Amino acid sequence: MKTFIACAALAALQLVAPAAQAQAKEQFFPLLVYRTGPYSPNGTPWANGKQDYIKLINARDGGVNGVKLTFEECETGYATDKGVECYERLKGKGASLFDPQATGITFALTDKVPHDKIPLITLGYGLSASADGGVFAWNFPLMGSYWTAADVLIQHLGKKEGGLDKLKGKKIALVYHDSPFGKEPIPLLEERQKMHGFELIKIPVTAPGVEQKSAWLEVRKQRPDYVLLWGWGVMNSTALKEAQATGYPRDKMYGVWWSGAEPDVKDVGEGAKGYNALALNTSGQSPKVIQDILKYVHGKGQGTGPKEEVGSVLYTRGVVIQALAVEAVRRAQERFGKGKVMTGEQVRWGLENLALDEKKLAALGLTGVIRPISTSCFDHQGSTSVRVHTWDGKQWNFSSDWYQADEALLKPMVKAAADKYAAEKKLTRRTSAECQS
Repeated sequence: MKTFIACAALAALQLVAPAAQAQAKEQFFPLLVYRTGPYSPNGTPWANGKQDYIKLINARDGGVNGVKLTFEECETGYATDKGVECYERLKGKGASLFDPQATGITFALTDKVPHDKIPLITLGYGLSASADGGVFAWNFPLMGSYWTAADVLIQHLGKKEGGLDKLKGKKIALVYHDSPFGKEPIPLLEERQKMHGFELIKIPVTAPGVEQKSAWLEVRKQRPDYVLLWGWGVMNSTALKEAQATGYPRDKMYGVWWSGAEPDVKDVGEGAKGYNALALNTSGQSPKVIQDILKYVHGKGQGTGPKEEVGSVLYTRGVVIQALAVEAVRRAQERFGKGKVMTGEQVRWGLENLALDEKKLAALGLTGVIRPISTSCFDHQGSTSVRVHTWDGKQWNFSSDWYQADEALLKPMVKAAADKYAAEKKLTRRTSAECQS
């Protein structure tokens, strides 16, 4: 009888083991999204790009070195409290990184992730000071922050005027989303204001930005030489319509890279002609990664959204974000074991050791989509390459060469802000020895 029980127990274990093993072979990606509310026109293609890239890696490659990728979405509505709820609900399901998809949510999670040992990818958004990995050990503002964006915009305006010195006496208005996101570029712009002598006019817009009459009356009153638009979602198209109504030239308007996608201009059409914005990535369906998604995902009826959306600005940005997340897992596997599921700490190592040159970008089908990116323990940004594109009434066209943010200006600002944060939170900077462990 004892022998029978032992054999039965062994058989039960053998039945459970394959299931447990199969489950262990899945790398889980929590996907915070906002498919509802005033920000959904912009949040939806971004989310679709991320999800389609995961499907591509599974369908085309069988996962990462045999490890299948899984995901679960959680709707935040762009609300910070809901974002934190989603984080708390999904972190225990094997999450090894999060893309909060909102600056406010990022701010709320920054104090939580060191305890949970789960990195945050905040590509092109979040806390600008978190580029300093010595203090912000778990935040990764890959490819640029709001300070790099603001810096490049001032560089570009200086170039248009014939030199940064020609900005002296000019008026530059910042029409911004009155939230952590919209306020982030202000320190950099104020620093540039001191350096070049232009007048910075700050005009906040109450979220979500559907009512901007007073803001554009102020623009008309102040008559700035340029307007910088720091908007998101419905705020962007509303701003362009108000600019048209008040007669402010759209070719004097320059948006951050979250204010320069198809949803921002398509309803305005010709009325947005000449409007400019920063671009972190290319758009269109010609890149190989986009062609592969059309073939392996949409071609099999597995696409997340409409086929015609594939390759749009924000859809492509979602693809880029998820590609860097997957490459962090792949890089971590090179050190901690191919074919294994990576933990948050291991993925952090992968994020701190990204080295995507042109050859690797080509292998990923990302040639021309983004520029090479290389991170380190202390540099959690890896790249500040950005271009300007302009809306011609029907499509976006690049209208500048690549810019790089001025590191001589930014590095001291980032370090000072990071040191201040460390002092407030009683944190100790990481050492080189800690980074190599």
